[in-house]
Amino acid sequence: MSEPASPQPVSPVPDDKDWTWTLSRVCPECHYDAATVVRSAVPSLVRDAMSRFPDALRHPEATRRPTPATWSPLEYACHVRDVCRVFAQRVDLMREQDAPVFANWDQDATALEERYWEQDPAVVAEQVDEATDLAAAAFARVRGDEWERRGLRSNGSEFTVDSLARYFLHDLYHHVADLQQP
Repeated sequence: MSEPASPQPVSPVPDDKDWTWTLSRVCPECHYDAATVVRSAVPSLVRDAMSRFPDALRHPEATRRPTPATWSPLEYACHVRDVCRVFAQRVDLMREQDAPVFANWDQDATALEERYWEQDPAVVAEQVDEATDLAAAAFARVRGDEWERRGLRSNGSEFTVDSLARYFLHDLYHHVADLQQP
């Protein structure tokens, strides 16, 4: 007889903010400054940010939410794992196609569909390492003028590979800061 599935926790308020403003201003919550990012450093910055998640997943409280509507370290790790996968695909698309339109990705729906709160922290730690390698490698392959190649989100927001990298890094570092919240 298998154990019953964990009940679905309270869903955080869906994040419908347009975070593209972090490309032009310092984030007051995590203090990330996109203007300081050097293109050649993007792969190492991806690795730096993502290096914090396996340690958080080894903590005995990795599955505990600090408040009912705030993700646990496990849920944040699942999210950044998936963010790495999505952005690696987007970088590759931008390098291979002219101005691709990215498929919509609903991070909140993904968290529910994938039942982030039920995933095994040890397995997620391995997946975080794999996703980190995938994203860092995607940005490491970018050369010269490819940094200026364009892509569009389904909502019409336009990115270059350069601005996508800076936007992506904000997501990672913002969630590193989330891990440090009580």
